[in-house]
Amino acid sequence: MATIYNYKDSNIRKTYTLFTVFFIVIIGIGWVFSQIYQSSDILIIAVLFSVGMSFISYWYSDKIVLRMANAREMKKEDARELYNTVENLSITAGLPIPRIYLVNESAPNAFATGRSPEHSVIAVTSGLLSKLNKIELEGVLAHEISHIGNRDMLLSTVAVILVGFISLISDIFRRSVFFGRFNRDREGGQAGGILFLVGIALSVLAPIAGILMQLAISRKREFLADQSGALLTRYPEGLASALQKISEDETPLRVAKTTTAHLWIESPYHKKDKKTPLFAKLFSTHPPVQDRINALRDMNG
Repeated sequence: MATIYNYKDSNIRKTYTLFTVFFIVIIGIGWVFSQIYQSSDILIIAVLFSVGMSFISYWYSDKIVLRMANAREMKKEDARELYNTVENLSITAGLPIPRIYLVNESAPNAFATGRSPEHSVIAVTSGLLSKLNKIELEGVLAHEISHIGNRDMLLSTVAVILVGFISLISDIFRRSVFFGRFNRDREGGQAGGILFLVGIALSVLAPIAGILMQLAISRKREFLADQSGALLTRYPEGLASALQKISEDETPLRVAKTTTAHLWIESPYHKKDKKTPLFAKLFSTHPPVQDRINALRDMNG
């Protein structure tokens, strides 16, 4: 079963292509801003800051996310059936057994976090445990274990860092212009003016493009985790039924944050919107749930 997590399909290639483009864009933005300010220190400082943020996010991302969700670790004796299911799925997948946390929320949902399979965590809400049957719960847990096996947590962390880096340098540039701290030297002439306008455009458009790219990656990883989870349980209908129940449940998830919305198995927002416009879909952290359900049920055919 370990081959489940060794995909070489087009989705994986496209995801890494997006990351490559992402990295090129960051270097390009840093170079343009350093040229506008005529100082290489800007690029050096930004790179050093991003390295520091990367270090913090890599080592402490799981602790930060769990604290934001008010999650507490569960003991095996508190939920033996849940632990047995996670243990069996992990052994089948050839992965270390993750720690299990409980989020005391009535809304059914779950997420996985951790920098590696050896330091992985699965968090489930109390609503998920009470509202799903055994087969549906197994489908959700297999989905989260697939996120761990596919190394999605690290990819998500890197994406957040890159988007944050773009937003940071863009915000610094806009503020410096607004408060008059940037006085472009007139001797730069037409070329300097063009470069300045390019910088303005990048400072506005780059964060939006970065967020769209991050969300595109998140949506692709959800489809991949659905497929992997279905292969792990060998019963796609279990996860499909679980997604249907979760999406139709209108109980608010009080601990939901926009920064962590992409981690949950289904978006904790907009549950009452049955017909989502194209603009909203572009900024959605998850694929349309009906598309996910259809893809799972097509696996049965």
